[in-house]
Amino acid sequence: MAQTAAAELDLVDIDRKRPNRFLSFGLRLMREKPLGFVGAVVIVIFFLMAVLTPVIAPDDPNALGQLSNRLQSPSLSHPFGTDNLSRDVFTRVVHGARVSVTIGFIAVFFSTILSVSIGVITGYFGGWFDMISQRFVDAFIAFPGLVFLVVVIAIFGDVDIPGLNKQGLASTPVFVMVATLGILGGVSQSRVIRSAALSVKATTYIDAARSTGASDARIVWFHVLPNVMAPVITLATLGLGGIILAEATLSFLGIGVPPDVPTWGGMLNREARTYMSQGYWWLVFPGVAISLVVFGFNILGDALRDLLDPRLRTQ
Repeated sequence: MAQTAAAELDLVDIDRKRPNRFLSFGLRLMREKPLGFVGAVVIVIFFLMAVLTPVIAPDDPNALGQLSNRLQSPSLSHPFGTDNLSRDVFTRVVHGARVSVTIGFIAVFFSTILSVSIGVITGYFGGWFDMISQRFVDAFIAFPGLVFLVVVIAIFGDVDIPGLNKQGLASTPVFVMVATLGILGGVSQSRVIRSAALSVKATTYIDAARSTGASDARIVWFHVLPNVMAPVITLATLGLGGIILAEATLSFLGIGVPPDVPTWGGMLNREARTYMSQGYWWLVFPGVAISLVVFGFNILGDALRDLLDPRLRTQ
């Protein structure tokens, strides 16, 4: 009994001494890729801004102020100034962060599932199924993404989908836009996942798993999928920046997100271009927010690629 208790205490001590993986990876990121760590800090700041929007900017972003407060330059009462309708630009930028982060994460979630499903299945099984699937992928990638987005939203944006609203973030146009962004990202990224799956398929431990009688489903789930997670994480991080930029582009064009939802791209459109000579801050702050977020995701994605890819670690 005493020996058993001592052994259990030793195991507890080992668990206590074992470093936290996320903390260790964060320290390694800060030490080896300081620019990537800066990108992570930027992303965390905007993520907290999106989560804490009711605390940071509790006012209604569409609330109209007094007429005398229109087009005011940045001040203590309005840090980012006001627009032509006396709306506080800081409040609208903070609420725009929630919209961008929400749309970005949902679209990336769908695109990751799609890319992993296509890439792993076609890469592992190969043959005629892989050849036919990749020709469809090639044809899809060859079609201009922005044109595809505009066409799909124009056709299906006004379709009555049960459970969705006509306005707001939970509206049909937003759902169609998120689904389309997820499909575009998933199909294009599946090529990279397929390449990783082909590399894993050629390894000896896959042959060893087959020799033990493991089924294809078990090999894919327990051996192929865990070993392609490094490029999956990198692509998801890079894809977030691209999707946020695509959402801003669509909002700038006046499609996708309804006008009643404050977005960074929407703030650069509409009346902003008319009054840009009278209020530069109206364009600068949402533009800087878009640039910082996309820059943060891009440099973090590059850092994660370098740290997670074993071939790059050995160089």
